[in-house]
Amino acid sequence: MEIKRDTYLDQLKIRKDNGMVKIITGIRRYGKSFLLFVLFKKYLSESGIDNDHIIEIALDGIEKDELRDSKKCYQYIKDAMKDDQKYYLLLDEVQFMPRFEEVLNSLLHIGNIDIYVTGSNSKFLSSDIVTEFRGRGDEIRIYPLSFAEFYAAFGGDYDDAWEEYMIYGGLPQVVQFSMERQKAEYLKNIFTNVYIKDVVERNKLRNVDEIDTLVDILASSTGAPTNPTKISNTYKSERGINYSNKTISNHIDYLVEAFLISKADRYDIKGRKYVGANLKYYFTDVDLEMPD
Repeated sequence: MEIKRDTYLDQLKIRKDNGMVKIITGIRRYGKSFLLFVLFKKYLSESGIDNDHIIEIALDGIEKDELRDSKKCYQYIKDAMKDDQKYYLLLDEVQFMPRFEEVLNSLLHIGNIDIYVTGSNSKFLSSDIVTEFRGRGDEIRIYPLSFAEFYAAFGGDYDDAWEEYMIYGGLPQVVQFSMERQKAEYLKNIFTNVYIKDVVERNKLRNVDEIDTLVDILASSTGAPTNPTKISNTYKSERGINYSNKTISNHIDYLVEAFLISKADRYDIKGRKYVGANLKYYFTDVDLEMPD
């Protein structure tokens, strides 16, 4: 099933040949690889780019595992460039290559190559990845399916599609499942074993239960003012657990950096300034708020 992602495809189109590394970021399983290797490659081909000037490398596959060596990958790309015409590098799951930042920064010195990359590990999911490219990284952040995208792929009644979307969200894979139980189990599994695991690994967290409980609290109070001190006091009074407000603030920041939640700052209209206390948090997709 091909789900159109015209909003993101247009962002890639306008960034074409801008001399920067186009970095597609976002949560796992939301279509970064599909956007790059299917939709954008199709656009390049239809624009008259010959296939031998499109260099595709998916580093998660066994057939290209030797290219996970940074020097071999760099040389492979150089050898694929046979002339002075423009080449387009589509590099997927770049985190499998150690020192990938050095490889890409070196390629930027070559005038006739345009670079597009995606990645899915805990580091690459972070919002700070653009800084790795010394000001020459151009981020395209991909979000869940909008309802318009979801409905175009749903192929059924509008009201049924809306109900489905409000329950299970915009994860592209879920659209293809027919059974409710299958959808719920898939979402629960990917949240626990992929999304939370990414946050734990990236930030080297020892107590997974703390952040699991914090996610539950945030999910139960979506859109309400969140005060880390009140959450900390609740832990102490109701569970006898010392979970400091500073640690809670840090853990919330980790969830934001991994794109799982977004924060809405309070704005003082009279004072014309943002107020830093009691922020509101919203999950990136409704499926992330599903109860166990």
